[in-house]
Amino acid sequence: MPSPALRVPPEERLVNLVVALMATEQGLTKDTILGSVSGYREQTEAGAGKDALEKMFERDKENLRALGVPIETIGDWMDPDDLRAARYRVPSSDYELPEDITFTPAELALLTLAGGVWGERSMSAGARSGLRKIRSLGIDVDEPIIGFAPRLNSPEAAFAPLQRAIEQGRVVTFDYLRPGASDPRRRRVRPLALVEFEARWHVFGYDENVEAERTFLLSRICSTVDITRARFEMAEFAGSGERALAGLEALAERQRALLEVTAGTEAAVRLGRRAVADTADPQGIRVPYVDTEVFADELASYGPEVRVVEPADLRAAVITRLRGAANSEGTR
Repeated sequence: MPSPALRVPPEERLVNLVVALMATEQGLTKDTILGSVSGYREQTEAGAGKDALEKMFERDKENLRALGVPIETIGDWMDPDDLRAARYRVPSSDYELPEDITFTPAELALLTLAGGVWGERSMSAGARSGLRKIRSLGIDVDEPIIGFAPRLNSPEAAFAPLQRAIEQGRVVTFDYLRPGASDPRRRRVRPLALVEFEARWHVFGYDENVEAERTFLLSRICSTVDITRARFEMAEFAGSGERALAGLEALAERQRALLEVTAGTEAAVRLGRRAVADTADPQGIRVPYVDTEVFADELASYGPEVRVVEPADLRAAVITRLRGAANSEGTR
C-alpha cells in the first residue's frame, strides 16, 4: 500500500524546481526532476500516478515562466518536436550582469546589506536533498547555489496568503475596513502585486466587486485571506507593480501634512526622510501620506516630538489618540 506523501507547499516546490534547473548547464530530464526534486519526489515515492505528476510539472513550468523565469527546453536536435527525452534548465547566463556594469563602494555596501536576506540557509532541507540526489546521478552542479529565496518579513498575517495567491494566479476574498468606515466589507480581488510604500505593505489588484483596480492596505484587512479556486490570466500581472506605486504616489502627492518636529528626535529622523524636498516652510516640514488614520497612529506614537499644523482632520485624529492614551493612563 503506498505511503502517504509528505506535504510540501506549492511555493516551496516551485523554488526547489528553480534551484534544480539552475544547478546544471546540461539540463534535467522530466523523470530526473520527478524523482529527485523535493515536492515531486515525495509524490513519486507515495505512488502518485505519472500522468498526474507530469501535469503538475507542466503547470509549474507555466507558472514560473509567467513569473519571468526563463525555463529552456533542450530537445533532440534531429527531431525537435520529440520531447520524450527533453531536458530542462534555467540558463545561468540570463542572470549574469553585463561586464560593463560597475558599483560604487556605497552601492556595494547597500547590495551587501540587501544580501543579508539571501543565503544558503534559505535553501530548504528538501532542496538540499534534491541537489544531493542530482549530484549522485553524475550531473554537474554549480556551487554555491545561494540567493534564490529571499525571506520578506511582514507583521501582517495577510502577506503570506496574498503572496501565495499571486504566485498561483488565484482570486482571493477578505474583509476590508475602509478609512472612515465603521464596518468592514467583503472583497473579492484578483491580487496582482504586493508593494511597500511609506514602510507599509499594500496589495494591488482587480476588485471584482467594483470591476476596477484598487489598492488595499494590508493592515486594514480584518479577516483571514481566503484563496479561492478561481484563476485569472497571468497577462494581468504586466505592469501591475508600476501602476500600484504610481497610484500611491499620486495620492500622497495630493495629501501633505505640515508638521512641527523637535530637532534631534526619532520623529525628526523618520519623518525627515519622507519630507518633501525644496519646500521649506517656517512652520515645519511637509510630509506626504496616504491613509489619514494610519498616519495619525504613527504621529501619535511620537508624543510631544510632533505637532500637526495641518490638515485639520489629521490634527484632530492625532489629538483623539493622544487624549485616549492620556485617559487610559489616568485610569490605571
